[in-house]
Amino acid sequence: MANVTKASYIICITLFYASIVLIFTTTPLVSAQCQGDFQGLIQNCAQYVRIPGPKVNPSQECCNVIRGVDIPCICQHLTQKAESFVSLEKAAFVTAFCGKPLAPGTKCGSKKIF
Repeated sequence: MANVTKASYIICITLFYASIVLIFTTTPLVSAQCQGDFQGLIQNCAQYVRIPGPKVNPSQECCNVIRGVDIPCICQHLTQKAESFVSLEKAAFVTAFCGKPLAPGTKCGSKKIF
């Protein structure tokens, strides 16, 4: 029974990351118009901004990537599909923790950051 649970968990995590990759790689406007390492962002930061779970301080690797990414530009191009996987509240927390806070009132996807 434990092996089934562990296998199910691994499959869910794999599908989650595949979905995040699909969201960002199928949005040509983001990759064409926004500066940054999107692969690094997905690999190092996705676990800190996914919807389930508590806010957790991001890793140094995540912060290093965040510092080189144009977060306001990504926010402008964030789709509703992406919002179904990414907690904007956690994303704002992570960017602030990493020293690149979003300005209050910034529109990120369909929501404003306060």
